[in-house]
Amino acid sequence: MASRIIRRVAGSGARCILASPAKSPSSSLPAPGRDFSSQTPITATLFPGDGIGPEIAESVKQVFKAAEIPIKWEEHYIGTEIDPRTQSFLTWESLESVRCNKVGLKGPMATPIGKGHRSLNLTMRKELNLYANVRPCCSLPGYKTRYDNVNLVTIRENTEGEYSGLEHQVVRGVVESLKIITRSASLRVAEYAFHYAKANDRERVSAIHKANIMQKTDGLFLECCREVAEKYPEIKYEEVIIDNCCMMLVKNPTLFDVLVMPNLYGDIISDLCAGLIGGLGLTPSCNIGEGGIALAEAVHGSAPDIAGKNMANPTALLLSSVMMLRHLNLNEKANQIQNAIIGTIADGKYRTADLSGSSSTTEFTNAICDNL
Repeated sequence: MASRIIRRVAGSGARCILASPAKSPSSSLPAPGRDFSSQTPITATLFPGDGIGPEIAESVKQVFKAAEIPIKWEEHYIGTEIDPRTQSFLTWESLESVRCNKVGLKGPMATPIGKGHRSLNLTMRKELNLYANVRPCCSLPGYKTRYDNVNLVTIRENTEGEYSGLEHQVVRGVVESLKIITRSASLRVAEYAFHYAKANDRERVSAIHKANIMQKTDGLFLECCREVAEKYPEIKYEEVIIDNCCMMLVKNPTLFDVLVMPNLYGDIISDLCAGLIGGLGLTPSCNIGEGGIALAEAVHGSAPDIAGKNMANPTALLLSSVMMLRHLNLNEKANQIQNAIIGTIADGKYRTADLSGSSSTTEFTNAICDNL
């Protein structure tokens, strides 16, 4: 049964998960996905993360071994003390590993509660200049949600906006936060979004904004999007106010194709889109950085309440690893793993609790390996 499902869905509506996340629009942006198809092994950085992270990272390693993926993992873990070079629990050596390997996979990381250090995820984006977060949201064949045929991609500017971290108290009871929008960062993410659309046969790019209120900041972002849009006349371009965008997505998500937006809006919209297809546990993600860096990640939380209980769903991290393989031009292997994941979920025999099943992480992972 599972094998028939895999054959049926192999060419179905999950093309945005299959799409390579990191092909360069120009020499000033990341280099195209490197051709490692003839090299073995490939060294990739792995951050298992915390909470359920090590368990789902183990699932990825198991599936990669079963699929005979030529990957050598260079594992790095969250430190126990703040590294003064990063001002967080991420070590400088771990960031250097990503810079050197230029490709990696990251499990969920929860910033420990305390003072004097930065968010782990924010530190990674800033230090590695991971300027674009690419998150495909596609309905998975065989897993029914309220919406059918969802097939869209959110591209989020990852380095500035409200997440610049510039806050201060003006006077007692008055706190000010600075939203930073720059021409260079806006052009960079807009160029990436249009090139992504062209490279992956997408028809439309929607710039999401609130320029009717934030005329200077979001206005600059739109100016940059319009400038880039002129170079891609074959791609339809539109501008949608964020509140209207949320309503349209909930009413009819098929109205959208590729969405590009500043940082905070991207954080909100990408999670909304994940909800359309079943949640963050089914949603892959990849961060694109300068110099050809691609760091795929599961964007869900570390779920400490179920950590160590063999209950976690590894799908999001597995699909993110598929995006990583696409970046490495290991397309046949990426197809093989994705089809096995989709076939396992569609078959319904082995599903974790969040997918209305009763299987353990181990059982679900073994079923995927059997379906390879």
